[in-house]
Amino acid sequence: MLLLEQVTILYEDEDVVVVNKPAGLIVHSDGKRQEETLADWMLAHYPESSEVGEPIVLKNGEKILRPGIVHRLDRDTSGAIILVKKQEAFEYIKKQFQDRDIAKEYHTFVYGVLPKKEDTIDRPIGRSRNDFRQWSAQRGARGVLREAVTDYFSVSTNKQASFVRVFPKTGRTHQIRVHFKAINHPVVCDPLYASKQKPLLGFTRLALHATQIEFVNTKGETVKVIAPYPEDFKHALEEIVRES
Repeated sequence: MLLLEQVTILYEDEDVVVVNKPAGLIVHSDGKRQEETLADWMLAHYPESSEVGEPIVLKNGEKILRPGIVHRLDRDTSGAIILVKKQEAFEYIKKQFQDRDIAKEYHTFVYGVLPKKEDTIDRPIGRSRNDFRQWSAQRGARGVLREAVTDYFSVSTNKQASFVRVFPKTGRTHQIRVHFKAINHPVVCDPLYASKQKPLLGFTRLALHATQIEFVNTKGETVKVIAPYPEDFKHALEEIVRES
């Protein structure tokens, strides 16, 4: 099945739609590769959103439209993402992200047993000195260091890996992946931050799912949306609970 056909609507009103993004689907084009994107899905289903949002202008002057895109999930992260149909609603939701008024919960599997069942990782994030593709929350990070805070609660473990509920309080690029790497418990099957670790629990992609998002819609109503697990998450959770 094509990835675009796997996108499912979780919530919708006249201004926004929240979908469950499958792993493997990028949110918008980077101008380098030709592949289907969530922005393509948005444009196909809501053509009136074509000019909604903020385009990216590449170094060569090319403009990449991002219809309805107000935040991102990494390619291999599955789960809930908000898309916006109108520009006024875009500005309204964007401000909630800027003011950190949107509550997000992710579920993940990380390598090993975490040192504390419940804790806060409060480490600023900068660029990695070793790999231009990576970010870092460890000593030696370069460039501007930006505040990054992640709360977590470890639910269960089978000694090789832990199933964790994660509550990012800031929205830095790769934040969850970088923070768990910084405390030596990277996300299972992370090709960028745990490339030398063997996959566990049957995962063939990054073990990260955007489970829940809560925001205020344009009518002033609080909306809480939960994204069901994909099959790989269901199987991994059954395995870790059985062995814990």
